Amino acid sequence: MKIDLNLLNEVTAFIWAEADMLDHYEHAEWLKLWNETGVYIIPIDPALTDYENNLNYAYDNHHMRQLRVNRLDNGEAISTSPKANTVRSVSRVRIVKDDGDEIILRCAQNLREFRKESLKHYTADVTFHLIRDAEQGFKINRKIINLVNSTDTLAGISYIL
Repeated sequence: MKIDLNLLNEVTAFIWAEADMLDHYEHAEWLKLWNETGVYIIPIDPALTDYENNLNYAYDNHHMRQLRVNRLDNGEAISTSPKANTVRSVSRVRIVKDDGDEIILRCAQNLREFRKESLKHYTADVTFHLIRDAEQGFKINRKIINLVNSTDTLAGISYIL
């Protein structure tokens, strides 16, 4: 198996930057990372792949991502007070497919949330579908967050996974 280390470094830098934006509530910049038709998905059951016909924690197109960001930034959601401090680590990046138009990669994400004197931990397998963009390198066309502990209910999170 031949690995394109330049591409691996590029996509890794991209998803690390995305994680940093989310941890620092840079939502406007995060939204710019997305392709207009991109979809942000957090399935309830990580074994299912028919996201369109099953219940998900999130299935956000462009409009829904913007609404989610507005709720988080404007404090309209009860879960945003107080805001959580988050630190996420992204590792084990592997390019699964590169057909010249789309790059599919998988990685591991460990997220720590500290809010209301409580520390929570979420671990996920994350799949990114990236398309090449002449201006910024890549755009997210699809991001699927398969929580390892998906049977635990996600409730009241004040951030974007």
